[in-house]
Amino acid sequence: MIRENKWKILLTTLVTLLPMLAGLMLWTRLPERMPIHWNAAGELDGWTGRAFAVFAIPGFLTGIHLFCVLCTSLDPKVKDQTKKALGLVFWICPFMSVLLGAVVYATALGASFNVASVIFAATGLLFAALGNYMPKCKRNYTIGIKVMWALEDEANWNATHRFAGKVWVVGGLLIILGSFFPLKPFFRVYLTLTVLMALLPVGYSYVYYRRHGKTE
Repeated sequence: MIRENKWKILLTTLVTLLPMLAGLMLWTRLPERMPIHWNAAGELDGWTGRAFAVFAIPGFLTGIHLFCVLCTSLDPKVKDQTKKALGLVFWICPFMSVLLGAVVYATALGASFNVASVIFAATGLLFAALGNYMPKCKRNYTIGIKVMWALEDEANWNATHRFAGKVWVVGGLLIILGSFFPLKPFFRVYLTLTVLMALLPVGYSYVYYRRHGKTE
């Protein structure tokens, strides 16, 4: 997979590192003490040094990105995977890096906006996008709902991912909608939604297995 997608890997790695380049260009305008963490109410409650914000955060996300690409390339079933599903592996970390870099730099330079609302909305958008691609994901060991009942049975895998896709799209849209409401009480709703999005597909896969058994 790495050889066939070397240019895509290079592109997505460079995109993940873009906040580092932006930080170097803005270096003299950025404060020594950089914002790095906000609570559920959108209040700034954590800071870090300028060098850490500019170099360490994009570098860490780039490391995660390359690790995910490597793990996916070692999957024996990757050759059967759809390009759209593989796109999730290539673009999640670049998306997160650019979003986090934009939020950190904008806040450091004095922009005033509710960071938590932006993060919630972006997270909801990501969940909805992932849900849209889940039904297109073929059986593998690195992407999707990897429970044994689905991994051992293609019919279970397909049914589980169709169901998971609907759950994640609905959950993502609800998170986007919730980002416009008071954020402190919504944070509990957000946690509940993310837990349900993780557990419901697993429960569905098990129920499918109990009803239909292994079909292959």
